[in-house]
Amino acid sequence: MPVKRYEYDAKVRRTRRVRARVKASGRPRLSVFRSNRHIYAQVIDDKTGHTIAAASTLEKGVEGGCTKEGAAAVGRLVAERALAKGVKKVAFDRGPYKYHGRVKALAEAAREAGLEF
Repeated sequence: MPVKRYEYDAKVRRTRRVRARVKASGRPRLSVFRSNRHIYAQVIDDKTGHTIAAASTLEKGVEGGCTKEGAAAVGRLVAERALAKGVKKVAFDRGPYKYHGRVKALAEAAREAGLEF
């Protein structure tokens, strides 16, 4: 049975707080979703509501799975795809997750690959 999320739920409050600051920057946002088995990243243009670039550990050729190495591979891949579409500056949307572990590894790899945030 799915868990219902309410406005007073801590995870929802953290997500809204982080996303409000990120959207105020006016840049496309690099959004991260982390599950127990995989990590996903996408660069989203909030003005048009379209995804510019995306990557995840589900793709063939991405080594590492649900580890820091896998997250770094996803960060490099999403950065390459965003740069190919002409997006260099983004705002990092960590969602409800701490900037730690796999989320941090993804962000640092994306920076090293050329994204600015």
